[in-house]
Amino acid sequence: MQTIFSGIQPSGTITLGNYIGAMKQFTELQEEYNCYFCIVDQHAITVPQDRLELRKNIKSLAALYIASGIDPDKVTLFIQSEVPAHAQAGWMMQCVAYIGELERMTQFKDKSTGKEAVSAGLLTYPPLMAADILLYGTDLVPVGEDQKQHLELTRDLAERFNKKYNDIFTIPEVRIAKVGARVMSLQDPLKKMSKSDPNNKAFISMLDDPKQIEKKIKSAVTDSEGIVKYDKENKPGISNLLSIYSILSGKSVEDIEKEYEGKGYGDFKADLAKVVIDVIEPIQKKYFELIDSPELDAILDQGAEKANRVAGKMIKKMENAMGLGRKRK
Repeated sequence: MQTIFSGIQPSGTITLGNYIGAMKQFTELQEEYNCYFCIVDQHAITVPQDRLELRKNIKSLAALYIASGIDPDKVTLFIQSEVPAHAQAGWMMQCVAYIGELERMTQFKDKSTGKEAVSAGLLTYPPLMAADILLYGTDLVPVGEDQKQHLELTRDLAERFNKKYNDIFTIPEVRIAKVGARVMSLQDPLKKMSKSDPNNKAFISMLDDPKQIEKKIKSAVTDSEGIVKYDKENKPGISNLLSIYSILSGKSVEDIEKEYEGKGYGDFKADLAKVVIDVIEPIQKKYFELIDSPELDAILDQGAEKANRVAGKMIKKMENAMGLGRKRK
């Protein structure tokens, strides 16, 4: 059975885009793969965080994973900082990485441009991301288009380590979903839906109530044509909404277009809101049952125990390969 690794940052609320691009797919992947799903809280601190808010977001994300259909008996769900091997391996991978290739990372350029002081962690977090993935002998990493560059660097670092020290790492492949990997902003359909968007109307949170969801979909940017038709280039707004409708309802885009032939955006948006609410409400119900329960802590303890066991073995291999410490079996 092949191994999949995926990490999500606990920085703010999870959006419908995160659910479609990641969590919904994870529930399908867990049936066919050996899955490690990690809450990457050490990545979150590359930018300043409020400690109480961060702790709240970590547990909230874990509860949403499970509420979305992740089965803790089938996957390993854990918090990155509770497995010290990640930080250890991250340092070793930093020593394999070159400053030039880290400075070329698009996300580093985007997040550091125009800022007086930039955290060193913002520059060096791609090697930590590489360590996250390589510790578990990962075969496939499901990512959005925006993370593809980091995955290419992970592959480069793994190959460099294997060549220079010892051939111990599996070279992971990138897995990009064909549909839904990039759900766009409701207010600017040319950019990705993001939980960090200052405009609250631009994204749907997985914890929004039905009235908020209706309001946000109703105010979603479309065009003046009023025809429900998929045309990503000329009609990005309605095309984004059609994608969301198709993925959540299981209907093809073509069938939805036929259904709304001769109808305006008002009818379409009202029905889309209902489709979204029907998906989100049961997830929210399970989430609120879990969030303050001993069950959630037990699941995370179990995940950390297994991840520590597996990652610890790889750390020994890495240290032996690099000549660190005393030789260990």
